[in-house]
Amino acid sequence: MKAVYIERFGGPEVLIYGDLADPVAAPGEVVVNVFATSFNAADWKVRLGQYKQTKFPLGLGRDFSGIVSAVGDGVVDLALGDPVFGVLEAGREGAHAERVAIKAAIVAKKPDDLSHVDAAALALIGITAISAIEDTLKLRHGETILIQGGAGGVAGFAIQLAKHIGARVITTTSAANSAYVRDLGADEIIDYNTQDFTRAVSNCDAVFDTVGGDVAQKSVAVLKPGGRAAFIASGLHAPKPERSDVVSLRPPVERTRRHLARIAQLFQAGAIRVPEIKLYQLSQAADAHRLSEARHFRGKLVFKVR
Repeated sequence: MKAVYIERFGGPEVLIYGDLADPVAAPGEVVVNVFATSFNAADWKVRLGQYKQTKFPLGLGRDFSGIVSAVGDGVVDLALGDPVFGVLEAGREGAHAERVAIKAAIVAKKPDDLSHVDAAALALIGITAISAIEDTLKLRHGETILIQGGAGGVAGFAIQLAKHIGARVITTTSAANSAYVRDLGADEIIDYNTQDFTRAVSNCDAVFDTVGGDVAQKSVAVLKPGGRAAFIASGLHAPKPERSDVVSLRPPVERTRRHLARIAQLFQAGAIRVPEIKLYQLSQAADAHRLSEARHFRGKLVFKVR
């Protein structure tokens, strides 16, 4: 099968678009013919060697949508031809390929009104946002939340989810993306190029940071006493807050069918719409890596495989 993989760590030039062995369905697994697979910031971080994978060749990519093409022993709830979407198990890469093998229990059937491209775009950002907003922050109706980096895929999903819950949403973005995030539902927009969010915002019930670095460290300053902050761009652990009256958390991004079903439910209810998408072919992986690593795009990058 064709796939995108690396044989050493480095820049986009180390990416290989070539042939890898077809996966086989082990007991409890299915093989999925991938129709679309999305690009996430984690992909270029893996390429750089920022995670612990050391076995080469190393495939890249985490989320996908496609059709079940093989069923392993013991799988009773999925069948050949079922349209499904999902995210590979934690610690596994390799969705940027024509086929993937995955535990059947952590994929979900794709709704008919959700295309493969759109399902792939929503999978990982959706479970990440749901894990942060609903499971970790437990955001409630009437609360105020600051979402950092609103034009990104995860943050864009989070804005819509927070509005669906009934929260007041403040977000940071560039002036060029202000109309985009307002259309997603943001109530207040801070231009990070011209405004200091720590001066513009205060007394928030919650913060969700998708940016990391200094932004993450400063984010707790806008919280009211007893406020909660969740971070996904700060390594494996949340930043340690200097204030003792707030809670700093690192959401566990669980790959579960429950979270995927929640994505489908939110989409079909009209609470979540698909982000702006830029399409690539797998053979254009280096271009997608360069654009993502520059951090100046909005929405999602998706590879159309079939």
